[in-house]
Amino acid sequence: MKVLRWLLPLFVFALAFGANGQTETAKGSQSAKLAAEWNDARQISPAELEKRLKRPKGARPLVLYVGFEVLYDGGHIPGAIFAGPASTTAGVAQLKQAVAKIPHDKEVVIYCGCCPWEKCPNVKPAYEALRQMGFTRVVVLLLPQDFAHDWVGQGYPMERKKS
Repeated sequence: MKVLRWLLPLFVFALAFGANGQTETAKGSQSAKLAAEWNDARQISPAELEKRLKRPKGARPLVLYVGFEVLYDGGHIPGAIFAGPASTTAGVAQLKQAVAKIPHDKEVVIYCGCCPWEKCPNVKPAYEALRQMGFTRVVVLLLPQDFAHDWVGQGYPMERKKS
């Protein structure tokens, strides 16, 4: 039942951004440097992230949701901070504001989950922005298909936006 709740937002996303899941802004922002660095991006599996989220509060990674607000509102990783869709200039600005007071050596896990991660219009720009800001421990949550399938559908915990 939890997975079915994700179908409508994902359908809305597909209609808004097309079948390939990329906006013009995301396509234009990728560079050769990012491509090389992106190939070396540290990744974390859902199982490993769940373990790290059970650590004492000070030892947990900072989890940032860098996708579309409608999907965050529908359900997200417990404790994840909505940092804006990084495929837009406004979203990157919101991301930078969200981490402004965070030490650059803090482990930061980013995820979106709107679509297969290699096609996601948000994760790569968020990764690039955080690395350019000097964050040294940026990790990408590996969601090969999407958040609904690879996190919710596998029984990992989630929460909804608090009203």
